Amino acid sequence: MRDSRRTILVALGLSALVWIVFAQTWRHDFINFDDDLYVYNCPEVNHGLTSHALTWVWTHAHANLWHPLTTLSHMLDCQLFDLKPGAHHLVNVALHNLAAVLLFFALRKLTNSFWPSAFVAAIFAIHPMRVESVAWIAERKDVLSGVFFMLTLAAYARYARDPRLSRYVTMSILYECGLLSKATLVTVPVILLLLDWWPLQRARTARDWPRLILEKLPLFALAAISTLATVWAQQVTVASLAYIPFTWRLQNAIVSLVLYLRQTIWPTDLAIFYPHPHNQLSLSLVLGCAILLAFITAVALLVRRKRPYLLVGWCWFLVLVFPVLGFMQAGLQARADRFTYLPHIGLTIAITWWIVDLTRAWPNRALWLGTLAAFVISALTLTAFHQTTFWRDSVSIWTHTLAVTENNQMAHTNIAIAFRDRGDHAQYLAHSNAADIARFETILKDFPNDIDAHNELGVVFYRAGRARDAVAQWRASLALDPNDGNALNNLAWALATSPDASLRDGATAVALAQKMSRLPGAESPMILRTLAAAFAESGDFASATDVAERAMRSAEQQHNDSLAGTLRAEIELYRNRQPYREK
Repeated sequence: MRDSRRTILVALGLSALVWIVFAQTWRHDFINFDDDLYVYNCPEVNHGLTSHALTWVWTHAHANLWHPLTTLSHMLDCQLFDLKPGAHHLVNVALHNLAAVLLFFALRKLTNSFWPSAFVAAIFAIHPMRVESVAWIAERKDVLSGVFFMLTLAAYARYARDPRLSRYVTMSILYECGLLSKATLVTVPVILLLLDWWPLQRARTARDWPRLILEKLPLFALAAISTLATVWAQQVTVASLAYIPFTWRLQNAIVSLVLYLRQTIWPTDLAIFYPHPHNQLSLSLVLGCAILLAFITAVALLVRRKRPYLLVGWCWFLVLVFPVLGFMQAGLQARADRFTYLPHIGLTIAITWWIVDLTRAWPNRALWLGTLAAFVISALTLTAFHQTTFWRDSVSIWTHTLAVTENNQMAHTNIAIAFRDRGDHAQYLAHSNAADIARFETILKDFPNDIDAHNELGVVFYRAGRARDAVAQWRASLALDPNDGNALNNLAWALATSPDASLRDGATAVALAQKMSRLPGAESPMILRTLAAAFAESGDFASATDVAERAMRSAEQQHNDSLAGTLRAEIELYRNRQPYREK
């Protein structure tokens, strides 16, 4: 009776922690990143459980993924709650609540350790890196697959202690439901093999392994089928191998693993999107991270007999995070908090059981460990609650992301869209320009001799009012190709018309424009317009007027009435001996 009472109290405590942190999402909106693809802009989903939808869900990819149970859950939400985001959020919270309680039950059944299992479940429930999976409606696949993962663990613990076909079938069905919720559960059979070694101790000798591996073959077959379905569904989202070569992906994976470890212990600067570093990671950083990972692995192997939970927990983390490390790059992120939803459990298991072992001889051990656990859980609860506040709407989450990341094109693009939808045109333009700048700066870091990228970045800088930066980009283009027409025309225009007197240089503008006029396409009205502006800046208003009139006639022949009208106004300036100035 006493054991049942404390089990109920732990389950209630885990539930309380989850709702303390995440109940606030009731007031949160949809996010303009994937929520549209998953819910509010997907007619097959937002129309609810129609006959067409029930057929479509099994035969089509949804948001370039095939996870029919997740899609069905979104359809059910829309059937019950329409497009009220608060209700959708609370379903996520409820599923995460259930996953946390089930994790406690499963670990207790696997290990026969009550309080360590409760602590691991508590950390899973409220670690700040769980916020993305719970507070983001589009990440329903995380919390739903998490429920089935925990049920699979519990069913396997029951089967392992009394192997029966009916129990194996039950466990397999639960595992398949997990795969139908999120395909990254493909590595779960390996986790079950790890559990066979510790804590279940089914692999006492090397001769036991072939039998245990053979036992998992039906599960590996289910995983293989799920993998094929995922590859089919992700044909659109898998990034080009030429765009992000394997060596870049490998370097990023190594560094990401260490960053996940750092954020496990010190969960700060969490963002909805971390830009991929491409080839910008230093060799020393990559080697340092690789050495650290190798060291942890070596230590876990060396002490595997005395402390088997260290190797099991570490391998649990590596095995479950492997499908999302980016080797088959889907999307442009470097890593994601949501990718650690289940892998983190392994790290927490390793650390928790290690501390329990280290403190066995301590006097007043229960008091010390209880105090430490209460402090850790309280600190993580407060941090997770604060992190969840950033998810209240699109502007809030992207503003936070820009504050904790650098050169984030995705964040600028999405916050620009959010401001546009609010009718804030100035912020929309500012962030649109910033997104373009981030995009071209990223290209130039990878390919510094890309002339087109230099030219386009110059145009974006000029549009954003950064004329001096624009001139520097066009000069860089001309250093690579002195006859590049775009750079010649753009630089001549800036030197002739910039409102910044310190930047204008009429003589150089004329020289550049005349050089441009000797290249193919010299009679283009835009090129002639630049030459006219350059003559005017140099004081040769007669030539400016003559060339501008030629440009106007060319524009009229092309039926470009807007440009022709602009040139008429500039001709009047030149006749009055006034140069043209950009506003």
